[in-house]
Amino acid sequence: MTEAAPAPGGYDESEMQQVLKRGCTAVGLDSSDARLLRGHTNAVILLEKEQVVVKIARKGTRIDDVARTAAFVRWLMDSGFPTVPLHPVDQPVVVDGHAMTFWTYLPQPDKPVAAAQLAQPLHALHGLSTPPVTLPGHDNLAAIRRSLAAITCLPREALLFLTELTEHLESEVRSVEFAMPEGIIQGDPQHRNALHIGDGKAVLCDWDTVAVGQPEWDLVTVEVHCRRFGHGQQHYAAFADAYGWDVTRWPGYRPLAAIRELRMITTNARKVHHAPGSLAEVERRVEGLRRQDTRLQWNIL
Repeated sequence: MTEAAPAPGGYDESEMQQVLKRGCTAVGLDSSDARLLRGHTNAVILLEKEQVVVKIARKGTRIDDVARTAAFVRWLMDSGFPTVPLHPVDQPVVVDGHAMTFWTYLPQPDKPVAAAQLAQPLHALHGLSTPPVTLPGHDNLAAIRRSLAAITCLPREALLFLTELTEHLESEVRSVEFAMPEGIIQGDPQHRNALHIGDGKAVLCDWDTVAVGQPEWDLVTVEVHCRRFGHGQQHYAAFADAYGWDVTRWPGYRPLAAIRELRMITTNARKVHHAPGSLAEVERRVEGLRRQDTRLQWNIL
């Protein structure tokens, strides 16, 4: 039996192409040479001739959320912040209730952005003043619970284990004393949510998770990605040195890291019906949690 191909952004191929063509036509862009870059969350598509990246928000995404993200990025651009820039058209563009945004394409080398290159833009983000856009509050535990309620690929016993772990971690995090002031956080800073711009510098991208919250969550996310995806301790140490603070030396690190990992696992479990090939990796990660194996290497989904 042939495994079903993942549906980019929750769209089947013909639906995605129709939305793409109509949206591009609305802003005067040629989509005839479009090529899918990523599709696990949103459908991210490169228009080769135009040198523009189109992001079709995941099916079911609220248009207001996409509009808020676009307004926030325009504010970053006006502030001179290191972000991938929006293409200069009015956006988001809405086609049949699906929101699209358009971005300047930045050609990339084969190697991903190093963790240390995230430090400067992330530190700058954490020091920004209040934006003229109302951002949501960052809440990993609420996101985990939404995912748990939507997961259909795991047996009841596994869901019970994940639910009990969530409750335990929620109890632990209540006693955490945060060291940094609350502010703007990226929400999912990692090697694939940043782009090279030359001279060893990088800009942040993928602002769907931007929120108001504790910067410690961003720093823990970088550490989790370095540890779980094979980048190594030296990779993370270079980031901590460049940022100027090592979250792993802070007493609240362990519960935050565990919650961040749990969110990553439950988010991917919720999306398995769109990417059936990811189920084995989700199950492997859940088993790693049972063994309390904090060094288990994860495969990228």
